[in-house]
Amino acid sequence: MTSVPFADSIVLIGAGQMGRALAVGFCRAGEAQPADLLVVDPFEASRAALAEALPGVRAAASIAAGVAAARLIILAVKPQQAAEVCQEIKQAVTDASVVVSIVAGLSSAAIATATGTDRVIRVMPNTPCLVGRGVSVLASSPTVAQADRERVLRMFAAVGTAHEVAEHLLDAVTAVSGSGPGYVALLIEALADGGVKAGLPRPLALALAVETFGGTAALISETGDHPVVVKDRVSSPGGTTIAGLAVLEREGVRGALVDAVAAATARAADLGHPTPPGD
Repeated sequence: MTSVPFADSIVLIGAGQMGRALAVGFCRAGEAQPADLLVVDPFEASRAALAEALPGVRAAASIAAGVAAARLIILAVKPQQAAEVCQEIKQAVTDASVVVSIVAGLSSAAIATATGTDRVIRVMPNTPCLVGRGVSVLASSPTVAQADRERVLRMFAAVGTAHEVAEHLLDAVTAVSGSGPGYVALLIEALADGGVKAGLPRPLALALAVETFGGTAALISETGDHPVVVKDRVSSPGGTTIAGLAVLEREGVRGALVDAVAAATARAADLGHPTPPGD
């Protein structure tokens, strides 16, 4: 391993939508400075978009050059790119390097083997990070120093909320909060379609559906009320809400969501144990 890099420096490997959103959030919250951020991305457009959003960000000549200069290595690439990138990280990893991976399904043990450092923090962020309303869940290897763990936790809290769990729970986390925006988007679309069927103009139906989901989530978050309490509060005897809820229960919407989370959890586990070619 090489010499220790500057303590506050960060290399962002992958400046796509999520990587860019995270970098902007970190800097806007003061958890990082643009001048301390190095970016590595093969696409000029991605590098330019980040430089426009964060003047002062520097482009690293290569993955190895960025890793050699940075303490935190944020791995924000697609799963199919991760193996090759980790091999390049391994060439320049230092005694102080900490790998922060948002790659779905790639275990800390696999990252440690591929990069040559066992100081790994896995993070599962979700797409609302793009608007500062994300949920990120972290799992840290025991070898990560507390100061590094706390710093990364603060960084991800800057783009929404952040939680910590044991790594074995990350597959379930992926299924709930990682995949959750997809489920919620489907439900919003369906609620809006129902409004259109009932005679509402589509723009109004969609606005009402989006605002109702957002407002209900905020209500539960801020009051701490259980969803059952919120549901029962608007379910008057013989009223419209209970009539609609009866249909949802009869059609198995609740069970379908539970099964969706189970299926997504199983798929997340599969991604962490890919089938070798030819099997």
